[in-house]
Amino acid sequence: MGWWQVSADTLAGSRFVLSPLAETFASLRVLHSGAGGHPGEQAWLRAHLPGYRERIAADPVSALLVRAGLGRDWIADFLTPVPYDGESFAEGLARVRAADPRDARAQLRRSLAGPLPAALDRDDLPGRAADLLEYVWAEAVRPYWARRRRVLEADVVARTAQVGRGGWAAALDGLRPGRTRWLGGNRLQVNLHAHPPREISGATLVLVPVTAHATGWLSWEEPERYAVVYPCAGALAHADPVPTGLAALLGGARATVLTLLGSPMSTTQLVAVTGQGLGSVGRHLRVLLDAGLVTRRRAGRSVLYARTAAGDALVEAGRGGGGGHEGVTRRG
Repeated sequence: MGWWQVSADTLAGSRFVLSPLAETFASLRVLHSGAGGHPGEQAWLRAHLPGYRERIAADPVSALLVRAGLGRDWIADFLTPVPYDGESFAEGLARVRAADPRDARAQLRRSLAGPLPAALDRDDLPGRAADLLEYVWAEAVRPYWARRRRVLEADVVARTAQVGRGGWAAALDGLRPGRTRWLGGNRLQVNLHAHPPREISGATLVLVPVTAHATGWLSWEEPERYAVVYPCAGALAHADPVPTGLAALLGGARATVLTLLGSPMSTTQLVAVTGQGLGSVGRHLRVLLDAGLVTRRRAGRSVLYARTAAGDALVEAGRGGGGGHEGVTRRG
């Protein structure tokens, strides 16, 4: 396993950061694999995979660059710069484009664990990578970014609450289950590979959620900045579509809330994910509680809402009662 030595000061100064560039790179990985992890991601793939494949087919060098850069267990560093808080997509992309071509080639050799193909022995690799990321952002991420950002913000709310309830050890264990784990002795396991440990005491550590189903990745700018990029909580990213029949019965906004509550969520998370106001979400929850369709329970300082058996039955009946979906299906 790979692990980092983390001082108390580094852990205390760590923070969650949202990154449109990280979200775009995660989307590129999904497009490259051609496999969606949940219905919403599969629908997004059906919409955007043909265009991506056409784009790649027209540019064999970039196609080879993607295959080489993603590697098997090592991603070329220049593709994933450590995000900065508040950094725009354009600002992050400029850092990819400005990478040293010699460093890019060396990193590709490492990700390939072998020699560089002759077609990649060239100086325009950072620019080509930036152009491809810009295409993925414009065509397949930016149209959904407002919704995805709300999902990511809700994940950060949930993780921050987890830190308050169980401390950093519990929060870190849950970032990439089976991969990240607090080992004690100031040691943070970051993956399952047999890489040498890294001393990051005194550095900045950022935790970056993405909505893609994949397992995330690590990035760093030694010795100052390190990042753990992780898939956000499944209940947020994998929201079920709202059946048309249910929306007709309850109204679209209330049906969206009920559909999302297949897994427990707080009012704050519902506000972030749906984009509805706090007052509107509160009114929907009161109606659903009075109707016996949801229940609530306290978890630490949060109140979590979830569907009852009657709520489950109503959602399932709505799925079987009509064609098509609306609401939260139209996202990446």
